[in-house]
Amino acid sequence: MSNKRIYYGWVVLAVGFLTMLGGYACRNTFSVFYPAIVDEFGWTRGNTALIFSLNVFVYGLVAPVAGSLVDRFKPQYVLATGAIFMGIGMAGCSLANAPWQFYALYGVLAAIGLSMAGFAPIAALIANWFMRRRALAFGILGAGFGISLIFASGAQYIISAFGWRSAYIAVGLFVALVVAPTCVAFVRRSPRDKGLVSEEVAAEKTTDAVGAPELTAKGHTWRRTDWTLRDAIRTRQYWLFFAMFILSVGIVEQVAISHQVYFYLDAGYGPMRAATFYGVFGICFAIGNIAGALSDTMGRERFFVPTCLVCAGFVALYFLMQDASTPWLPILISIGFGLCFGAVPCVLNAALADLFHGRHYGKILGTMIMGFAIGGTVGPWLAGYLYDVTGTHTSIYVVIIVSLIAIAAMMWLAAPRKLSPVGRE
Repeated sequence: MSNKRIYYGWVVLAVGFLTMLGGYACRNTFSVFYPAIVDEFGWTRGNTALIFSLNVFVYGLVAPVAGSLVDRFKPQYVLATGAIFMGIGMAGCSLANAPWQFYALYGVLAAIGLSMAGFAPIAALIANWFMRRRALAFGILGAGFGISLIFASGAQYIISAFGWRSAYIAVGLFVALVVAPTCVAFVRRSPRDKGLVSEEVAAEKTTDAVGAPELTAKGHTWRRTDWTLRDAIRTRQYWLFFAMFILSVGIVEQVAISHQVYFYLDAGYGPMRAATFYGVFGICFAIGNIAGALSDTMGRERFFVPTCLVCAGFVALYFLMQDASTPWLPILISIGFGLCFGAVPCVLNAALADLFHGRHYGKILGTMIMGFAIGGTVGPWLAGYLYDVTGTHTSIYVVIIVSLIAIAAMMWLAAPRKLSPVGRE
């Protein structure tokens, strides 16, 4: 292969980015559909949030299967099938008039599609193409997730101009007609499928880079292990990561996605301004994911722990947002919360791949998504319930802050630096 040619892994990563962008726009726009549905049907926030919680639950339940599908079948067809399911589910919501219809279309069908074209299969695919720049690759994928939050502003515009039913059709058609064919055309499992072994792959095989921290004897044994799911679940690290998935991408992320617009609406800001704050959070979340690539050189824990603690500080600023008299405050929170938390899932996933990547990584990651589903199912419903009971978001902010502090502590206890270290001394 000529040195002037672009390494095809970047093409696969670009399609993964697009798939993340379109797929998670289906879920992450719920924050603006949520108030519109409550207003039209008069349902309680807790019951309406169950639509989102069910989506997360089904997504996590299917994730272990979805993660292994790309190991058994051509990944381009797995991803495309998922995108089509999502498109049908989202567009079908435009016809819904009862909770069970939203549960079936958004909560089940769209969730199955998102799991098949979501993070677990895409990450398992990307891990075949990138090793040395793993956090960067996962950061770019995560940026697709973050930018999908910006779709909320576009969805809110369509909702305001044409109604929420038209907005559901627009999102569904984009995923089915743009994402699915792109996956079929460009996604390939590994460099072997393109008949090449590039200099990128060759370089990435030298995992013990000069200047990297030395491994302990236990660390060398760990890295030589061909990790199966059965072996992984016998380790303390697996369960620490499982708990981190519950708290971080489960509770913190999904509460922020499903309720953040309501944080601003209840403070007195209008729908478009609230959606704009949410969009700023999304942009900064995407930037934060790219910044997570710094952990490739700094080391996972050294970057992750202070980032979580600073993030908790920005979330604490919500306590000061009592009304709409300080419009700079939501912007500051959106920027700080987005930048810091955006780096969290990027580093979390890179550290998991450092420890357990191998032939069974897709299945191991899929079970972690089940942990995410536990937190993501309980979190949005709990946040809605707490508001219904207390009439304020105060207790919700406390849950987010405590969760961020807990995951910082658990990453330090998991100590990937001792078993598969990344970064320079």
